[in-house]
Amino acid sequence: MRYEIRVGDELGGFVQYHRQGGVIDLVHTEIEPAFEGQGLGGRLAAATLDDLRRRGLAVVPTCPFIRGYIERHPDYADLVVADDPVGD
Repeated sequence: MRYEIRVGDELGGFVQYHRQGGVIDLVHTEIEPAFEGQGLGGRLAAATLDDLRRRGLAVVPTCPFIRGYIERHPDYADLVVADDPVGD
């Protein structure tokens, strides 16, 4: 399953995830080459994490991009499962 960001009718990028109960493992983020450098990755990460917060789900940030985003935006750290180092 995945979250997507679109630019007009085109797919700009996606975050792929796996769900197990109330925990979402964010495994991979990809921005299409034509849209790199336009801030879509950050917008996609924020929208994904905001949606997961609204839904009351916990996060495992396996994806290095999402993990780095959370490290740079610690207001999302509360979403990370307690035994993950980013959640400490």
